[in-house]
Amino acid sequence: MKQRMIWVSMLGLALASTLPAQTKLSGTMSCADANAKPDPAYSIDVGDSAGHSLGLLKVACTYTNPMQIEGVAMKDNYEVDTTDIRGTRMRVNGYHIDNMANGDKVFARTSGTSTLTKDGIPDTGAGTWSFTGGTGKYKGITGKGTYHFAGGNAPMEIEGEYTLPAKK
Repeated sequence: MKQRMIWVSMLGLALASTLPAQTKLSGTMSCADANAKPDPAYSIDVGDSAGHSLGLLKVACTYTNPMQIEGVAMKDNYEVDTTDIRGTRMRVNGYHIDNMANGDKVFARTSGTSTLTKDGIPDTGAGTWSFTGGTGKYKGITGKGTYHFAGGNAPMEIEGEYTLPAKK
């Protein structure tokens, strides 16, 4: 019995050493500057209650502190989101496309909620994201994380982890 436990432990260690390691990442992004107005942006009133609308938008954002993957910074990005707004509460689901400094891309799915000012501008928000793929050296990337921001012009803080497939 003791010998069997030793073999099982050794097998577990051997398998764990072949798995790619997850690597932490973090960064800061801003979508609040004057150039970050959604384009295009569509909104349709649902009609079931005052202030309830559904939307579709595309917005470019900039990194004030770029995230890095394998030593390569995220250069610029955009998001395509669907929104469900009820008064001052908004649910957002979408996709985030990052252009890396080396020309490759990484893709992520996002989901979150925000509170809106009386003018309909996101004031605070939080959510989750997960990588859905990439190109070049980021093909097969996986990972996930969170984001949050507080205050209309406050930058979005992003953190998480990623794993790249083992090199062949």
